[in-house]
Amino acid sequence: MSSQTAMSLMSAAEFMLSAVLAFLFWKKKLHRRFPAMADYLALRVASTPVLLALLTGQERVCGRYWGVMYFSIFWAVYFASAVFLFFICMDVFRSALAALPGLMRLGTVIFRWAVLASVIVSISTISFAHRGILVIQDIANGLMRSVSILELCLLAFLCLSMNALRLSVRDMAFGIALGFGLMSTNDFVVSSLISRNTTLTDPLQFVYQSVILAALGTWITYCALPEPVRKPVMMPANSTIYRWNEIASAVGHAETQVAARQPAKSFFASDVELVLVTVLKRSLKDRESET
Repeated sequence: MSSQTAMSLMSAAEFMLSAVLAFLFWKKKLHRRFPAMADYLALRVASTPVLLALLTGQERVCGRYWGVMYFSIFWAVYFASAVFLFFICMDVFRSALAALPGLMRLGTVIFRWAVLASVIVSISTISFAHRGILVIQDIANGLMRSVSILELCLLAFLCLSMNALRLSVRDMAFGIALGFGLMSTNDFVVSSLISRNTTLTDPLQFVYQSVILAALGTWITYCALPEPVRKPVMMPANSTIYRWNEIASAVGHAETQVAARQPAKSFFASDVELVLVTVLKRSLKDRESET
């Protein structure tokens, strides 16, 4: 078997695994919990056969328009995937902190600002070596690099806080983060080792494609197996995470203001006061008369 045939078979296997994953994802109604992941899978399933057909036509016909169409669709899908990945990270973050609504709400705001800062830093550090329409390639690579770092940070956060959040290893949120962590590590390692003038039959391309298939297989396994019921987060009232959750819940909420009034004197208190004043006045008069 030639290397080109093997790569074609791996690409076909990627499409089949993506289709199976999308079917299981919608069957278990996970698209309601992770809507961005559902959009990402739909884009992946719809674009893969189109790109394979254009790539095959470009190799056989060697037409200029085939190459332009493949370039345009490939980088458009790549750019859209990077945008979807930002929203997927946010959905996974919300799902992991669902048991702590205060920290989830405050953490989501901080997460959005971190994403915005990451995007600004990534775009500002792009070299823009290409001109014209080729600049899309530089922008898409910068966004994907930024989201890859974000995915690795999210996976590290879930690994460190699993016990505190009562998050199981078999939870779908952790499974999604694990799969994207594998893909991000794959991108960084392969991009640092592979050369710019590589071909689709380069040995590192087979390694890259194998890791993608492993990530898809991981997600299929998580979708196929029954997900354990999320345990409620039980903590003492004096714990630090409980206090932070209460503080985060209070942040941004305007409390109802009540005007404090002086308590009105009761009728009984006023009557007693009048009796005491009268008795004192009489006693003073009696003393004055005696003197």
